[in-house]
Amino acid sequence: MRMLINVPETVVADALRGMAAAHPELSVDTEGRVIVRGDAPVAGKVGLVSGGGSGHEPLHGGFVGPGMLDAACPGEVFTSPVPDQMARAAAAVDSGKGVLFIVKNYTGDVLNFDMAAELAEDEGVQVAKVLVNDDVAVTDSLYTAGRRGTGATLFVEKIAGAAAEEGMPLERVESIARQVNEASRSFGVALSACTTPAKGSPTFDLPPGELELGIGIHGEPGRERRRMMTSGEIADFAVGAVLDDLKPSAPVLALVNGMGATPLLELYGFNAEVQRVLAERQVSVARTLVGNYVTSLDMAGCSVTLCQVNDELLRLWDAPVQTPALRWGR
Repeated sequence: MRMLINVPETVVADALRGMAAAHPELSVDTEGRVIVRGDAPVAGKVGLVSGGGSGHEPLHGGFVGPGMLDAACPGEVFTSPVPDQMARAAAAVDSGKGVLFIVKNYTGDVLNFDMAAELAEDEGVQVAKVLVNDDVAVTDSLYTAGRRGTGATLFVEKIAGAAAEEGMPLERVESIARQVNEASRSFGVALSACTTPAKGSPTFDLPPGELELGIGIHGEPGRERRRMMTSGEIADFAVGAVLDDLKPSAPVLALVNGMGATPLLELYGFNAEVQRVLAERQVSVARTLVGNYVTSLDMAGCSVTLCQVNDELLRLWDAPVQTPALRWGR
């Protein structure tokens, strides 16, 4: 395999060392596997903690900083972090106002964050949890009971992060996070499989000239496999699937997300098709974000996430944020 690594066993540790060197504003515990904003805990502020398997960068460590997450817990590649990591993260960011766990709906993540909440509460930290389950492609999969958590994780972390930054109480931050999740839907498409460092070969077989519609961020199977389609045809299918489920009656935030190996040239071209479909369906777009934000290692492909917003959610989306991967307004 051709990867920019030393050995598969140290991929995550090496990446954390590099992240620490690139972002001194963060406190990166390479041994304990916790990434914390440098000024945590912030007095009077609810702490936000998320995490999951590595391989989806910049999710979640790239979203730690003012206006978004207070801490992130990276697991091994495509493997949930362990409860002790999450409990350490909660303790590091708790200012006495409580901590919100933002959890993607994958079985390992859900179980481990539940155990971490118990550990944190035993230490006197008040914990609330929000589950992200925005994927419309399939119900139940290799990793999940119910819908998978994918691109809406970014919307939940950003908007709830802004609410926490304003000093809102835990109950309100939790309520806003749930509102964002319930207002969001996603659909993903794979043009190639990803390769994990440990396996050294593609995680699933996708013959040349074919694509997988409705994949998850671990390369889980989707709705169906088809011959290669044009960008416009993919947008018709993916956006149509999202809109048929979401049925928005208000403006939306649109995330056109790359899965890791798709260049921006293609993503911007795909976004043009996404905007076309939304216009044809008479859906107003309030804001659009294009780029690789919720990835699957070196998978080629894309996902579309739409979140229906009101004035408050849009204001919180626009609020200042300063993280390694997302920053504006500061």
